[in-house]
Amino acid sequence: MSAWAPCKRREFIRRLKSIGFEGPFSGTRHQFMTFERHRLAIPSNSEYSIPHLRFMLREVENILGRKIPADEWNNL
Repeated sequence: MSAWAPCKRREFIRRLKSIGFEGPFSGTRHQFMTFERHRLAIPSNSEYSIPHLRFMLREVENILGRKIPADEWNNL
């Protein structure tokens, strides 16, 4: 079983695109990515810590309607 690791912003966006998200698009305060009719704000940090990454992935899991284990995330 893989462990969670910090993730660069560019890598985070690349992995979301491989899941099916589109973007990033410019918003008023943050860039965002879309999946069907859902929006996900993308913070401008250059790297996301493990707690921040897990927080954002919980939101992605709610959008997708399924869990994303560490193994799957690391293999995207």
